[in-house]
Amino acid sequence: MVDSKFAIEMQRVGLQLGNQNFQFDCRLPTGAVIAVTGASGAGKSTFLNLLAGFDTALKGRILIAGKDVTEVYPAQRPVSLVFQDNNLFAHLDIFTNIGLGINPSLKLTTANCRTISSSLEKVGLAGFERRMPGTLSGGERQRVAFARALVRNRPVLLLDEPFAALDPGLRNGMAALLLDMHRETGNTVVVVSHDPDEVKRIADFGLFLEDGRIVVAAPIDEFLGRADHPGLTQFLRS
Repeated sequence: MVDSKFAIEMQRVGLQLGNQNFQFDCRLPTGAVIAVTGASGAGKSTFLNLLAGFDTALKGRILIAGKDVTEVYPAQRPVSLVFQDNNLFAHLDIFTNIGLGINPSLKLTTANCRTISSSLEKVGLAGFERRMPGTLSGGERQRVAFARALVRNRPVLLLDEPFAALDPGLRNGMAALLLDMHRETGNTVVVVSHDPDEVKRIADFGLFLEDGRIVVAAPIDEFLGRADHPGLTQFLRS
């Protein structure tokens, strides 16, 4: 039975990469901004890669939006992704980069073209359709990546440290943009972050990973108030 309260469920998901074992069990709320934190090597990117389908679970089940996606190819999963390096094609203009998010073969309707322009307007880049990625600042390229996520209109958005390469001022602006997008779409956002201030500012729910396990999973007020886990306490004070 599908429980609509949960956008993501990992049911005893297991994976081994090299000498490290990962074991994830969680039920994550629909429509929340979920921060994934932990020390380097704790398993944050592996957690995201399992959701995206870039890593394949050796055991257990992964459900997204109520559907078992454990064996589903990445392109067929109901997720959009934004990476730290924004993953734009340098030889393609902004319009084409975003259009690939709608249709990889770029068979776009008139309505699709309007959607692309509208997405650029929403992220503050109206009129940038024919610009090339190399002519944009780091913050502008990340806005294009957000626009591409908007046009895909998937129920779950995965972000792997999307603001890490930006200076503090830009990070705050991009975090505000993310929250604006979230309010508009009502989607579920899973964001990997090393920044405790960022977690406090944007998250509704927190996960803390350690040694390939989820050791704390709680609504953000409870998450921030947990004083019983030394690793989480150290992260929040860093």
